[in-house]
Amino acid sequence: MYYNQETEKVLKDFDVDPVRGLSSEEVSARLEKYGENQLTTQKKKTLLQLFFAQLNDPLIYILIVAALISGFTGEINEAVIITIVIVLNAVIGVAQESKAEKAMEALQKMSTPKAYVRRNGEIVEVNSKNIVPGDIIVLDAGRFIPCDLRLINSANLKVEESALTGESVPVDKDSTLVLNETDIALGDQKNMAFMSTLVTYGRGEGVAIGTGMETQIGKIAKMLEQNVDEQTPLQKKLGEIGKLLGIAALVICVLMFGIAVIQKRDLFEMFLTAISLAVAAIPEGLPAIVAIVLAIGVQKMVKHNAIVRKLPAVETLGSVNVVCSDKTGTLTQNKMTVTKFYANNSVKNSNEVNIEDPVERLLLENMILCNDATSNKESKTGDPTEIALLDLALNYGITKEGLNKEHIRNNELPFDSDRKLMSTINQYGDKHLIMTKGAIDNIIQISNNIYINGEIKPLTEDMKMNIMNASNAMSEDALRVLGFAYREVSTHEIEPEDIEKDLIVIGLVGMIDPPREEVKDSIETCKKAGITTIMITGDHKKTALAIAKELGIAKDESQSVSGVELDAISDEALVEKVKDLRVFARVSPEHKVRIVKAFKANGNIVSMTGDGVNDAPSLKAADIGVAMGITGTDVAKGAADMVLTDDNFSTIIKAVEEGRNIFANIKKSILFLLSCNIGEIVALFFAILLGWAAPLEPIHILWVNLITDTLPALSLGMDPGDPDVMKNKPRDAKESLFKGSLSFMIFNGVLIGLLTLAAFYIGAVEETGIHGIGALAPGVLKGDGLRHAQTMAFIVLSVSQLVHSLNLRSETKSIFTVGLFTNKYLLGAIAAGIFLQDIVITVPFLAKVFNVNDLIMNDWLIVSALAIVPLIANEIIKIFKRAKAKA
Repeated sequence: MYYNQETEKVLKDFDVDPVRGLSSEEVSARLEKYGENQLTTQKKKTLLQLFFAQLNDPLIYILIVAALISGFTGEINEAVIITIVIVLNAVIGVAQESKAEKAMEALQKMSTPKAYVRRNGEIVEVNSKNIVPGDIIVLDAGRFIPCDLRLINSANLKVEESALTGESVPVDKDSTLVLNETDIALGDQKNMAFMSTLVTYGRGEGVAIGTGMETQIGKIAKMLEQNVDEQTPLQKKLGEIGKLLGIAALVICVLMFGIAVIQKRDLFEMFLTAISLAVAAIPEGLPAIVAIVLAIGVQKMVKHNAIVRKLPAVETLGSVNVVCSDKTGTLTQNKMTVTKFYANNSVKNSNEVNIEDPVERLLLENMILCNDATSNKESKTGDPTEIALLDLALNYGITKEGLNKEHIRNNELPFDSDRKLMSTINQYGDKHLIMTKGAIDNIIQISNNIYINGEIKPLTEDMKMNIMNASNAMSEDALRVLGFAYREVSTHEIEPEDIEKDLIVIGLVGMIDPPREEVKDSIETCKKAGITTIMITGDHKKTALAIAKELGIAKDESQSVSGVELDAISDEALVEKVKDLRVFARVSPEHKVRIVKAFKANGNIVSMTGDGVNDAPSLKAADIGVAMGITGTDVAKGAADMVLTDDNFSTIIKAVEEGRNIFANIKKSILFLLSCNIGEIVALFFAILLGWAAPLEPIHILWVNLITDTLPALSLGMDPGDPDVMKNKPRDAKESLFKGSLSFMIFNGVLIGLLTLAAFYIGAVEETGIHGIGALAPGVLKGDGLRHAQTMAFIVLSVSQLVHSLNLRSETKSIFTVGLFTNKYLLGAIAAGIFLQDIVITVPFLAKVFNVNDLIMNDWLIVSALAIVPLIANEIIKIFKRAKAKA
């Protein structure tokens, strides 16, 4: 590494003149040799690879087998319909993943910085991707560092390295240092600067020693490529359902052959019937419906400033019960703000400055004149602390541009980390004022007077005590304190050692990065929803705890721990200890991963937020990794499942709420489809078991599963969100999808099956004139009679299922309480389903394909009366459920 080498040797190794820089020809040659200066992500999947990835699902395997068998047995219509479903499901998944990746690429383009380099003896601005090893990079405040550098000169240079190290306080850099140790932590390499970190103060130059994947950030990006995505709870449950349905289909087929042998039926005919039952067992539209519902949820989240990169991640959000959040920029505004000031022997809030008072006016002027930052509506550059001072003055209509013109800076003593002071000499008419700011302890040591109530008075011990008491009180509130002093001189030509002496104290200010206004309400919502909010930050423990208390995350110091304290706790002990901890301060990337794993070890579903490269391992380790879209590095975004385009904690909570509602809607759709399929199995199985003619043909079942069932299932997936969903505890990700709903599903499935058989029986009696089950014997019921009875069964099966969809809106509330018209999509789906059924039996071509016939008015009255039974039965059951709940 280059931190242990003299700058002359580094420049020689890279064959570059620091005054002229590289020539254009040399840059082209090195660009060809080393490649562009950008992080290479994992090779993007082709559309074909994405398509086949969508087919990797047990339910899809079963559908493919069903399509193949249907094709081989001559049931071409069924094979075509199933194939369409498989393709539709895959296309939806591919479209969503592609859309998310395009959104990510747009974010990454926004974050590509420009850089100043010295080439051909001139300083030019170039796109950072065109930087090559050996380039001389010019650094100034507010500019991102485009690659890894060995500094060759520096002047009061400070670099904010939180993206790489997690350290939120800017690091002082010194190009003259030569560090002889062999293994030094990145945060302590003070003669180096690293890609994606930010210059906050001063200026400097460095020689590029690493670009692209050869940078420190690139090395972390390589580590992340080995991670394998885990399945979400819903994916696991759908996989289990797929296996269960597959086993059920096989069992049904075996049973059918057993019955065929016992009843001495035609084996080929029974094989086709077995296929019918297998088709009935599998909800063909389920994969497509889940994909569509998730896609709709993703689009809703975009409106709430969240980009979801993979569809199933939406559902996982609904299970989250621990949210680990970074402090800076997520819980807070990421904007240092002056909240209090001390002047005229009293502490006031920052909105109480009296600019007519000479002391308070001079305090504001000092903040502006002794300041190297810039701040206006268009842009802000420089140290965040100095920007905060300018912003306070701006609130009172005082601008840096205006004041600097009025009081020209004629001399300065730049900030120094040893003195912890900065001074400027500004012209005030025919005199000059020395303006000094810095650590209040140091200010007091070089002052002998104080400006108070318009008068200059001696700085007595009592006065010093008052100032320090005010400073300590601000520090106790986790405020960063700065002191201000001045002195009048006749000329600006003063020796540096004479500037900072015999000063007059004006006052001091306290500042902090304040919480976002909306976050406190979001955290309260989390508590009601059974979600624990955890703060993880690189900041000091006292600062973190103060913000945590204000937001309601923590109550006292016992709920906080520092990185140093974490090092003394074993992984096993941490699993138990994290149950009582809410604030983790001064932590490293390794600590973050340990914290996430400890919470997961307790059975929690964990969401983790982050923006830096150092956050990427913990984003991967969490169940849901959430990256910041504005301040986040490309590596963090690439590791995350979701990206926040507004970097706001409240967006996570909105996403969790949306995730809960989406899961509830998917569950409604699944319960609806499976209860309908149980109805189909009951109708077919009992008819065959009892030796009756088949009440339904395979194409009838496919039509119902794919068309009349799919539309309501999809509409249930778009059900309006439950306004009380965030008052419930998070569901256990391990609990069954059918918990509390199994009896509901079986009851309605059996009911629909029996109603279908009732319609089949009524149709058979009408045609044969025989009363009793003898009318259903295959030798009796055939030809046009069988067609009519099957038509009656077909219509009751489909319409009763359409009506049953209304029962899924709520398990306890009456459909009239929920509101018939609150889901207009569902009403439209029911109307469309009934219309399509009518078309199928009335249009001659379709009636021939489906082997059905038209019904007369009397038949329609019968099927309508039977089809409405599921709604009436469930409304009665709900009355008893509500009475039981009240009791």
